[in-house]
Amino acid sequence: MENRGSLTRYAWLSIAAALVTIGLKVGAYLITGSVGLLSDAAESIVNLVGAVVALAMLSIAARPPDDEHAYGHDKAEYFSSGVEGTLIFLAAILIAWAAIPRLFNPQPLEAVGVGLVVAAIASVVNFGVSRALMRAGKKYDSITLEADAQHLMTDVWTSVGVIAGVGAVALTGWNILDPLIALAVAANIVWTGYQLMRRSALGLMDTALPPQELKQVKLILEKYKTQGVEFHALRSRQAGARRFVSMHVLVPGDWTVQQGHQLLEQIEAEMRAALPTSTVFTHLEALNDPASYADTKLDRAPQEGK
Repeated sequence: MENRGSLTRYAWLSIAAALVTIGLKVGAYLITGSVGLLSDAAESIVNLVGAVVALAMLSIAARPPDDEHAYGHDKAEYFSSGVEGTLIFLAAILIAWAAIPRLFNPQPLEAVGVGLVVAAIASVVNFGVSRALMRAGKKYDSITLEADAQHLMTDVWTSVGVIAGVGAVALTGWNILDPLIALAVAANIVWTGYQLMRRSALGLMDTALPPQELKQVKLILEKYKTQGVEFHALRSRQAGARRFVSMHVLVPGDWTVQQGHQLLEQIEAEMRAALPTSTVFTHLEALNDPASYADTKLDRAPQEGK
């Protein structure tokens, strides 16, 4: 597996981008007086907080297993994406908070051309960093980097909407368009926040692997059934980039321990090849032993007389 500690460089890139865009957007607001650009700057501040959280969680997730966390620290990434989703909601609230008063008291904008150029530069910076983070997130299977990338893209779309609104105000003289565009952008980015928070919750709840990955596991198992081997109690879960798969393998009762062990080693190796970031647990049982069928569920069925 890729050294997770090396992924923190992408969080530092996100932090640098947030600092640059905050400066540019605050400058654009001071030049124009646009509440839309002010709300855009507020979201970049939220981006900075999210990037710092991402850096912290990536650092924790990269730690090796220890006595208190024998399965590693990968789940820390879900906390980061959950915080990112929450911060996106917060950004939407801040945008609405700044825009609603302007609905009732529209203000004229100043030096629109210069302000739009500055805001556009900030958007280009965010777009470039977002694409870099998304590529790294998918390559290294990091939900933290994907969440940070999606957060930055909400900022890009916010900026696009705000730039369009400010431009429309300059062309039409309808000052009320400025807060209306800001509110529309706020409503749009709420969906991204919801998706991130949902994905984090599913990860923390030990949700099974995606259907396409489970299909790979089942295809591997299916070919062994021709050898008189059966399987049950197949379970899976994901913790950040790490996948966990467990199952019971039922073999003929007259097999030797060595035969059974060799089979399990082969099955586990094939699964690790199909899912490179997976940890596979197998439990050997005899096909003709009734006790083999009493533990197919998470909690073992009580035996009669006990």
